[in-house]
Amino acid sequence: MNHPRHPRLFGDHFLTSLTDEEQTVVQRVRELCRDTLGPNAAEVAQQDVFAWENFRLLAREGIVGTAFPRRFGGTDARQQLRVRIIEELGRVCSTSASLITGTDLSSRAIVAGASEALQEQLVPGLCTGELQAAFGLTEPEAGSDVRGLQTRFRRTSEGYRITGRKKFITRASTADWFVIVGCAEDDPSTFLAALVPRDAPGFSIGPEVGKLGWYGVPISSLTLNDVAVPASHRLGAEGEGFSLAQDALLRARIGHAAMALGRAIGAVEIAAAYASDRSSFGKALGEHQGVQWMLADMVTSIEASRALLALTAQKYDNGDTDVATYASMAKLQATDLCMKVVTDALQLTGGRGYLQDFPLERFFRDAKLNQIGEGASEVHKTVIGRDWMRRARSAERNPCLREGSLVDY
Repeated sequence: MNHPRHPRLFGDHFLTSLTDEEQTVVQRVRELCRDTLGPNAAEVAQQDVFAWENFRLLAREGIVGTAFPRRFGGTDARQQLRVRIIEELGRVCSTSASLITGTDLSSRAIVAGASEALQEQLVPGLCTGELQAAFGLTEPEAGSDVRGLQTRFRRTSEGYRITGRKKFITRASTADWFVIVGCAEDDPSTFLAALVPRDAPGFSIGPEVGKLGWYGVPISSLTLNDVAVPASHRLGAEGEGFSLAQDALLRARIGHAAMALGRAIGAVEIAAAYASDRSSFGKALGEHQGVQWMLADMVTSIEASRALLALTAQKYDNGDTDVATYASMAKLQATDLCMKVVTDALQLTGGRGYLQDFPLERFFRDAKLNQIGEGASEVHKTVIGRDWMRRARSAERNPCLREGSLVDY
């Protein structure tokens, strides 16, 4: 399908850090958004059933494979590329964006911690979309507080017996394999992670639970009742379950930020187009100073947040030790900003923005979960503040200060 080329409302300045090959991937994602994912987004969001057509398209086009190593058929994409992909998808379809962020969350521990034999068995199928995995971390009494997990691994001569409950698990109803994170029964400070097949005796998946938005990626609960897992299905060494979970969450938080920024960009595009078309008091709505000021605040904040996210992705690719804090900052800033931008964009479009057949209604419902999933905004504020206070104790002293305790001023 041929489309006239128009300049984008938001510039492509962040693509300059990508290689020619990476930029080609972004352009292909844009084509998919323009030709298929965008036009079909409203229909996908009508029912909260797994969006198989979107998933298969993204798998077939190799977008799902960007999360996996080349030796298993993936492209092992840098985060600097993946944030651009997720932003493009989030601009039109939260479902499609979450399918890509969810791939990181559900599969990262397998890529990072599974044995070579288990990787050979599973990762090629995960890369092509023939297999799916789910990430079982959150529990009724433990979410962002990973150290509060109650799921227990009891050691046996063959491996482990796992007992516990998991909640809000995305892809639970479609996954073939489940990454389960918990603690050793005899030492709750020792975290473990293991792969559990869907048909394991004692393992049950609850019914899908309805939710406000993010249709196309249903959630369910899991129950593990003395589920036997061989030692060969453990991910990483004993004690590494926490670090494997943290790396998966880190990548997912970066993805949440990219998705939120994509949605914010889409909301501004829609609101600005409306402001150009709609007349009010004898002139275009967008010619009123109040509307221009609203748009100015939106686009300035979005571009600043995009810059923070680009820096965070670069830090991840470089292996910087402070990337976790920056991921929290990017996720906090982008997701809170998205909620505000979408709300303001809906306000600007008036009654039309509230209609179900207008995209902003869907954007509005989807925006909230970004502030909650993979650590609520308040949790990330605590993480950031605690880390910066720790740094302050050993940081270079500002030269404007005189020697001695500041309480002596």
